[in-house]
Amino acid sequence: MLPKQVVAQETETTEEQPTDDLGNVTDAFQENFFEALKQKGIENYELALDALRKAEKAAKGDPKLEAVVAFEKAKNLTELKQFEEAEVSFKQVLKTEPKRLDVLESLYDLYYQKNDYDSAIPLVQKLIESDEDYKEDLANLYSRTRQFDKAIEVLDDLDETLGESDYRNALRAQIYRQTGNTEGQIESLETRIDKNPKKEQDYLGLIYLYSEEGNTEKAFATAKELLKNQPNSKQVHLALYKFYLDENNTEEAFKSMNIVFAASEIEKESKYKVLSDFIGFVEKNPQYETELENVVANFSETNTGKIYEQLGGYFNSKGQKETALKFYEKGIEGDPDNFSLLKNTLLLQIDFKKYDTAEKLSSDALAIFPAQPLLYLINGVAQNNLKNPDEAIESLNSGLDYLFDNPTMEQDFYKQLQQAYTLKGDSKKATEYAEKAAQIKLTN
Repeated sequence: MLPKQVVAQETETTEEQPTDDLGNVTDAFQENFFEALKQKGIENYELALDALRKAEKAAKGDPKLEAVVAFEKAKNLTELKQFEEAEVSFKQVLKTEPKRLDVLESLYDLYYQKNDYDSAIPLVQKLIESDEDYKEDLANLYSRTRQFDKAIEVLDDLDETLGESDYRNALRAQIYRQTGNTEGQIESLETRIDKNPKKEQDYLGLIYLYSEEGNTEKAFATAKELLKNQPNSKQVHLALYKFYLDENNTEEAFKSMNIVFAASEIEKESKYKVLSDFIGFVEKNPQYETELENVVANFSETNTGKIYEQLGGYFNSKGQKETALKFYEKGIEGDPDNFSLLKNTLLLQIDFKKYDTAEKLSSDALAIFPAQPLLYLINGVAQNNLKNPDEAIESLNSGLDYLFDNPTMEQDFYKQLQQAYTLKGDSKKATEYAEKAAQIKLTN
């Protein structure tokens, strides 16, 4: 939440010209003053200050010219983070022109940069006289100086005059969080809903706050009210599904979840959270396991690897490895760059002796992850079991080049090389790798 001046500021260029009518000035003053502008435009602030000091001497005590120079000095000093000196120069200008807006704005920017919010407040109050947009800045400054009641008062006044804004709603919510005044935030949202019962975000905020307070009954009632006022709302089902699950109304819970999964306006992370909650529910209520596939079938375009990985992980943890592999394989079709999903898929394919598919998947995966030794090992296992010892040896030797400080995997590589050379009938090499495997000491 930056001050208006910071947001509005534009980068100055070497063509910057002073807005003041300097009147008749000496050549020395003009030459040094414009040199300062040029140096500032290319961010040579020290050189700009040198030129301004020369211009100041050439001003020969002219208060108007000295004010012009002081303003430029202050801007350069601010860029150099020499805030104390810059503040003195800004105030020198304000002595002769106390209501000059560009100076007030620049000094406000300085105070904001140095986090001197107390000094910024009276400046902003002056700026409001010319531009009421600064009232939002004032509310922000009151918040930063922990004058929360004043901040809320300004925000309420602005809402009354201009209507609501996302910025003010966010600032108000931030204040309530800082003060722990959840009741105040709830009251504010309830008032806004009374005035405008069609604003979905206010309902969602209220549902969240009631849930945080542990008031599930009011949260559920608010969600139902939102659905009544806006039957096409998709976001409300992010709350409803959980309330339905809690009261064992599984039919309505499934309906809400399917709406969530099919809604393009709901981000994927929220959908993953819903799925995770549903898996937790099924763990406690295994009679609904068959519903998992039905839920996933309704994910529409969001059928991503992460979703299937979660499902596969659930069934894998339950010992239902065949079902887990089915989900893993479905997930890898749409998400071949997901290494953890790839690893889980390949390991189960080897477990189920699906060597053809494991060989193809691991070969394809090596094009994406050429430095992953596990993929070479799995490819070697698959090639050995497909009676392709030469291909196995090539893959295994390549994988050893990428292996680092993993004695368990190193031993597995040597055992597979032993098997490959045995298949080739090369007993000497097979014995050599068997000995290498035996020499590796594994720690528990």
